[in-house]
Amino acid sequence: MSAEQIERLREQIREHAYRYFVLDDPQISDYDYDQLVRKLRALEEAHPELITPDSPTQRVGSPTIDLFAPVRHREQMFSLDNVESLEELEGWESRAQRLLGRSPSGYVCELKIDGLAVSLVYEQGVLTVAATRGDGTVGEDITANVRAIDSVPLRLRGDAPALLEVRGEVYMSDEAFEALNERQAEAGERLFVNPRNAAAGSLRQKDPSITASRRLSTWMYHLGSVEGGPVFESHGEVLTWLGGLGLRVNPASREVADLDGVEEYLHSAEQARHSVGYATDGVVVKVNDLAEQRDLGFTSHAPRWAVAYKFPPEERTTRLLDVRIGVGRTGRATPYAVLRPVFVGGAMVSRATLHNEDEVHRKDVRIGDEVVVRRAGEVIPEVVGPVPSLRTGEEAVWNMPADCPFCGNPIVKPEGEKVARCTGGLSCPARLREWLFHFASRGGMDIEGLGYKTIDLLIERGLIHDPADIYSLTPDDFEGFEGWGDVSVGNLMAGIEASKSRPLSRLLIGLGVRHVGGTVARMLTRAFPSIDLLLAAPETDIAAVEGVGPTIASSVRGWATSAETVELIDRLRSAGVRLTEETTETSGRLTGVKIVLTGTLERWTREGATEAIEARGGTVSGSVSGKTSFVVAGISPGSKLTKATALGVPVLDEQGFEQLLERGPEDRTETPA
Repeated sequence: MSAEQIERLREQIREHAYRYFVLDDPQISDYDYDQLVRKLRALEEAHPELITPDSPTQRVGSPTIDLFAPVRHREQMFSLDNVESLEELEGWESRAQRLLGRSPSGYVCELKIDGLAVSLVYEQGVLTVAATRGDGTVGEDITANVRAIDSVPLRLRGDAPALLEVRGEVYMSDEAFEALNERQAEAGERLFVNPRNAAAGSLRQKDPSITASRRLSTWMYHLGSVEGGPVFESHGEVLTWLGGLGLRVNPASREVADLDGVEEYLHSAEQARHSVGYATDGVVVKVNDLAEQRDLGFTSHAPRWAVAYKFPPEERTTRLLDVRIGVGRTGRATPYAVLRPVFVGGAMVSRATLHNEDEVHRKDVRIGDEVVVRRAGEVIPEVVGPVPSLRTGEEAVWNMPADCPFCGNPIVKPEGEKVARCTGGLSCPARLREWLFHFASRGGMDIEGLGYKTIDLLIERGLIHDPADIYSLTPDDFEGFEGWGDVSVGNLMAGIEASKSRPLSRLLIGLGVRHVGGTVARMLTRAFPSIDLLLAAPETDIAAVEGVGPTIASSVRGWATSAETVELIDRLRSAGVRLTEETTETSGRLTGVKIVLTGTLERWTREGATEAIEARGGTVSGSVSGKTSFVVAGISPGSKLTKATALGVPVLDEQGFEQLLERGPEDRTETPA
């Protein structure tokens, strides 16, 4: 490895650091940047004679910009070393054991917030200076903007020391980020890529009122320089004391006894990372005992007593190889990206959504681009945007094809709509495939064993052409099919038979009436408890159903008067499929009751719980407000539980929820979560 090659890598890192920290316009993901730094650090460790004073590995944090006055930190603000596996975490603990001569006596685990590190200085309990981390020694004075953040106390509570420097993170919640981007879109302004980007940009505003409008938040997690005040033995004690002064300390922080406790925390934190209401990209693990921290000390760039465990990356950079379209059951033509495979969000990704043609053009995504891909949890991977600085000039602009690649019929986009559609109807094999899968899916008729693979086989053999054909299948139809023995055929036949007794609302969902989802289907079948009543209902009567309205009514009436619909219903009737909705004495028990579901219930799916509530006249909401009647909290409930507690909304566990369903709100034993 030559000095020139290492220097080229340094220049690459410097350029990305400038775009990330100074321009707030990152061109690669955090993970890819970290990997470049790790590579450079490894090369310099192998060739120490090539280390230069200006190498990115020889300083902490980011350079300052000229917009704000410089502030010299009273104590250096270090960054943290990262680990990405349990093996690397165990290696970090082993190094601490060698230095101490024993295992650390305990740890504190804190969520790693994806925000901007800051230092706050209080003199005689009054906030006097707020600064960014900068290069670790000198940061930027952002006092005026930090004063605009509601969670930062301008004066500390209780017996404050003469001088206190505290470190923490400024971040933007998911809710505030979505609201900000909505405002940006309405104003025709550039959208922010992620909450971290948005928080950094919001702190670097010349006008503090703009910062105030961005609804930033803070968590404080470290004690810097202090004069006066109590003496502490552990980091856990420090966090409790900071909270008592009125500083915002994350309640998710935990003290654990050993590395087993750390690993349990890591697992639960990763499982819940998308339900806490803000972006987290890992867990910070700190030795709890302050004397042990002092004994462990620091390297040139990081404390030996703390480490950041990074979750699998949710954003990566890769090559966009092609743009193709998929056609859904309603004919919707949706572009998707074909990618050079990349590991992101805990999975290998080679396909990602592009939403619609307008989004492709708005983001200016081109075939051949290096693009940023995001995958958060179980969310479908999406292309965030291109990396224009890496373009070669050979990239190709994509446009929606004129004809459907599956059936050859025209693709049209009605005036005023963003969605283009195939006009081939059920002659389009892609539409038929998606319709049948939707019909058999869990939200529809829930036919176990009838997934894409089986549907493809049945379509290929000409055995099914619409949902009614499913009920004409016999075991003999599978004779000679590879992999289809008596057990698998018997299970599928049992699944088909069981589906005949599903509620009418599930059939309506499965039939795929445009604009009719689960909630609307249940409203319609309560108003029209048989398919014949719904088919005969005038459009005005349909529109009069609460929660329906003219657009849905027009769609339902158009579907009901179609000759194809009438024929399909007759064939389903002949097959013995249930076409009426049962009414029970429980109907209306929860009329006027508004319920929010959060977390995972053990005995209920989210869909099943929603159906049970709506069948009793209640409504299910996605957000907590003062009008919420109850919040039902399962495992890992997230920020909705916190908001419910703050607003005084009654919170029920699973047992309390079941009592509510059985007895109604007036005859319910309190079983708080």
